[in-house]
Amino acid sequence: MTLLTHLFGKLANAAALLLAVLVLNFCLIHLAPGDPVQVIAGEMGGASAEVIAELRAKYGLDQSLLTQLFTYLGKVLHGDFGYSYYFNQPVLQLIGQRLPASLYLALSSLFAAVAIGTLLGVISARRPNGLLSHGVTVLSLAGYAAPVFWTGLMLLLLFGSVWPVLPVSGMADVVNPKFGFAYVADVLTHLVLPSLTLALVFLAQYSRLARVNMIDVLSADYVRTARAKGLPESVVIFKHALRNALIPIVTVVGLQFGNLFAGAVLVETVFSWPGMGRLVFDSILRRDYPTLMAVLFFSAVMVIAANIITDLVYRLIDPRIRAGAR
Repeated sequence: MTLLTHLFGKLANAAALLLAVLVLNFCLIHLAPGDPVQVIAGEMGGASAEVIAELRAKYGLDQSLLTQLFTYLGKVLHGDFGYSYYFNQPVLQLIGQRLPASLYLALSSLFAAVAIGTLLGVISARRPNGLLSHGVTVLSLAGYAAPVFWTGLMLLLLFGSVWPVLPVSGMADVVNPKFGFAYVADVLTHLVLPSLTLALVFLAQYSRLARVNMIDVLSADYVRTARAKGLPESVVIFKHALRNALIPIVTVVGLQFGNLFAGAVLVETVFSWPGMGRLVFDSILRRDYPTLMAVLFFSAVMVIAANIITDLVYRLIDPRIRAGAR
């Protein structure tokens, strides 16, 4: 019951936060320079004053900002996020088409970064002054310092020109479409470079964090006791030490989920990956207010959900942590 009470409290806070996100996104986007009606008119090759007035009335842009806000909030409460100015389809349908691609990219990058980064950190922590440990440190500094778009461009040049063994654009082969297992393999092949680009930045952080925490944990009394009992080194490392060293890593994973999405915007643009990041980029250029507000809202939902899940995962890693006591 304590966990359920804590979870309900988290969900109530999340609902209030999402309402604030909706209002803030609406105000900031509508107060930003630019006019979506003028953009639509430009796409049409120009329009008369009467047509522009009709477009403003059609999308409710002829009303006051406060009226537009309350109208928008009322529609969102009924699950209606509006109609895209540029893509000419319901925003929810548009996000439903793009969300899976973004989840494939984000989750594969996150899994690779956490798994490989933690493993490198654990290996290097066993010999802090060894060659491998210094190599992990150099990798961490280089990976963290390199901008994600620069890394993407370098990989694009390498595998698109110098060593063209991997696809560098899109999510699947549109010239020779595949089906069944061949399609899955094709998508995974296209996923390699975008996922690697995004993972390299976070891999550097997790490897460094895992190394520092493992060095600290390995000097603890309970680890020395486990070794004194004659337990195998693998049991000491992965059962006793790593479990406690994972807590700061899980914290960082939850806090950096928003940064992961921000990096995905750049990666999807570089590799023409058809996800929500690319949708944000296109929506900003076209002043597509409904699409942009909905994407930002669902991004906030994913970040808040990641933080709630992180909070609950603490109990699985260390049962001593009581979520209801915090």
